Amino acid sequence: MFSRTPIAGALALLLCVSAWAAPGTTPGNLLSQSQGLPEDFEQHFFDVPLAVRVELDQQFLGEAMIVLGRDDRITLLEFTDSGDSPISASTRATWEQLLQQGMALGGCQQSCPSQLLAVHYSLENSLVSILTENVERTAQLKQYYDQPSSGSLGLIVNNQLNITGGEDEEVGGRFGLEASSSIGNWTQAMNLQLSRLGGTDTTLYHAMHELYTQRELEGDFVRLGYFTPGSNGLTRQIRSFGANPDTAVGLMYGSSDSLLVNNPKPSVYPVYVTASRQAAVEIYRDGLLINTQPVAAGLQTLDTRPLPGGIYEVEVRLIEDGLTTSTTQELIYKPNNWRNADERWRYNTFVGRESRLLSNWDEQPSGFITYGAGLNYLLHPRAILGLSARKVREKMQYGTSIDWTLGNSLSLYANVYQTQDHGTGMDLQTLYSYGTGSVVFSHNRSWLDTTRTYELLPDGTRLRQRNVFVGQTSTTSLSLNHRVSNKSSINSRLSYSQGNLEGLGLDVGWTQRGTLLGSDANWRLSLFDRPATASTGDQRNRGIDLSVSLALGAPGEQWSASIGSRTARDGSRDNNGSLTYQKTFEDHLLQSVSGTATADTYGVGLSGRASFQNELLYGDTYVQRSSFNNNVSGGLNLASTVAVGGSKMVLSSQPQGGGAGMIVDVETDLDDITLRADDLTGGSARLRPGRNFVPITAYKSSTLAFDFDGNYPPAATIQPARSNYHLNKGGVEYRKVSVMKTVTVLGRLVDETGQPLRGHHVINHASRAVSEVDGFFSMEMTAGAPTLEVRFANQLLCQFRLDPAAARRESDVLMIGDLRCTPDTLADVAFATRAAG
Repeated sequence: MFSRTPIAGALALLLCVSAWAAPGTTPGNLLSQSQGLPEDFEQHFFDVPLAVRVELDQQFLGEAMIVLGRDDRITLLEFTDSGDSPISASTRATWEQLLQQGMALGGCQQSCPSQLLAVHYSLENSLVSILTENVERTAQLKQYYDQPSSGSLGLIVNNQLNITGGEDEEVGGRFGLEASSSIGNWTQAMNLQLSRLGGTDTTLYHAMHELYTQRELEGDFVRLGYFTPGSNGLTRQIRSFGANPDTAVGLMYGSSDSLLVNNPKPSVYPVYVTASRQAAVEIYRDGLLINTQPVAAGLQTLDTRPLPGGIYEVEVRLIEDGLTTSTTQELIYKPNNWRNADERWRYNTFVGRESRLLSNWDEQPSGFITYGAGLNYLLHPRAILGLSARKVREKMQYGTSIDWTLGNSLSLYANVYQTQDHGTGMDLQTLYSYGTGSVVFSHNRSWLDTTRTYELLPDGTRLRQRNVFVGQTSTTSLSLNHRVSNKSSINSRLSYSQGNLEGLGLDVGWTQRGTLLGSDANWRLSLFDRPATASTGDQRNRGIDLSVSLALGAPGEQWSASIGSRTARDGSRDNNGSLTYQKTFEDHLLQSVSGTATADTYGVGLSGRASFQNELLYGDTYVQRSSFNNNVSGGLNLASTVAVGGSKMVLSSQPQGGGAGMIVDVETDLDDITLRADDLTGGSARLRPGRNFVPITAYKSSTLAFDFDGNYPPAATIQPARSNYHLNKGGVEYRKVSVMKTVTVLGRLVDETGQPLRGHHVINHASRAVSEVDGFFSMEMTAGAPTLEVRFANQLLCQFRLDPAAARRESDVLMIGDLRCTPDTLADVAFATRAAG
């Protein structure tokens, strides 16, 4: 690692004054900025590593180590920190590559890369300023991501297999295949399902649910093909009665946020403070400091863009001269799903013909025209209206909704819907939040009349439905969640139902965190009184349950136990208890295992569960024996991903995450290493030698960074350390990463007379270094390719091929002594040179 020259900061002011005092000079010239300094000081600024701040178009690009040349050239060694930079990782990687090649200071005259105008360095504040033609265009933030200029290609297939069965029943299961691909700027999707219900039905059912192509636009999407009509793009989904739309062949068009840039947005309602003098503001949410910012005297609005999205209360404290002079409660209103109040409409439309594809489900209709539309309208920042209408199986379905924030802590959602010849329904939900909890009131009611409901066949034949119902059903509930302390909370629910389930129900629970036997413990006590059902002998289900979980034993182990009483199947008392053991594993085929033993009125029941993952697939399995009839049953779930891209294919246990992927081949001369691939837009994956799959984010231009996993990296280098990408959904690219064993080399660079060469760049496959004032340098070198090249002012001066076996070793450092850089060492790179130092 490089470090800032100690006296650089102390002489910064002297450098600036000397530069401006010198007649006929300008601060853009490095020599002019250093005039007036003693010669001994100059050698600490030129041709040696310096720490600087780099800005691109007046925006922070990163902290870096550079080398300044007397020929007014700047060469980047590395970026050391860029955590607070608003500039994308891909843009930073582009400028990193350009600056490492060396760049002349001043205005760019010809062959200007990346629309470069000028580069300037200031010794006064150690600042490198880069100006491009976009310097005045970056003030307006982009609203949508650009799609790849040449589109993208790829195929990602997710496979899922689910199997379940018991000793007295036929095995049932499902195999699902979901595929997404990218061709140009269009994305394709396919969903195929095979299923067997089990029991007495041994038919193998199959059906295609999706087979369409879709294009993402700025704020909209268009879909063509075979799909299930839905409400894609709406902020609030509107409920409806009756049959849901089945698959159809047609067109869908609606709102889309896929390309929307998540730029920081201010709160809809501004937050004001009035300071009598220069002060600071601290913003707290639930007692935690989430932001602080300075304010000037007078009436000021706070910058709410850095605050998290959502609708919540904050405490704003005004700090003057270190004292809190005022504290206010304010509302932050930044709806996550509706970022732009200037675009008040969101919509979804579709039209097509109900169809079946590769399906043997008799209940699935075919041949009917289906169409529909859904709208959301932002009436007010606190109120969203919804309206929908659609035709399904020759029946019209209508729905309306309102999402209304009545106050800082009170919100309401109501939904009314009706279906022709079926009935009418309504939903009402109200949420009230207070400092230590919330209250939720919910009511839904349905008025049904299916006497005029017929099944219409494609040939026009009408068949009366067998199950006819006239009446109404309703459920009303009131829920309370209250935090008593940081370690204790209470929750309860009171409900009343009519229709399929009749009666009043009450559930009350108390949760407490503490310690037991020197370990962390979680306690829960619950009381319940629920309506009668067939599984309780038509008697009310009343009971109590006490459970505790403990982190006992080795790391990753946990024990839990419960004891309680409930109503049995025949209406009598069922006293019961259970004991569970669970263990999680690190770096193992098994991810976790658990086992449970239960005892109740009927006997003893047992169950076990395990999850596992390797490079090819992920899955879990369970087996259980019932205490009621001793029947044994079990199940198995498996999942894997197949990705194709860049003429390569991989089978992986990594699920598709951000919509796109990258196939990465890791080649190494080390044994048993693990890499980590970090997507700079979020997410990471582990890489091992061989072929790997890394889920990455679609639509966003970003970078995948490769590094060693763990706290003790080996003596090796990763090439390349970063890789840029820009893909549409379904796109897959291919990369090869080489991990090479390295050794630390310590040597001195001298000229043909034996004088030290300072400020020269020493480069090999693994890293690069700059020789110090006395000619010494230290760097990592690839053990399998021990070659070095020396450059100065972007010119190749000499090359060396070292013999590690002939060099002296001290611990892990290879002492190569003096390297004499002369023109003849450039002629034959194969000759070994290790001058005696």
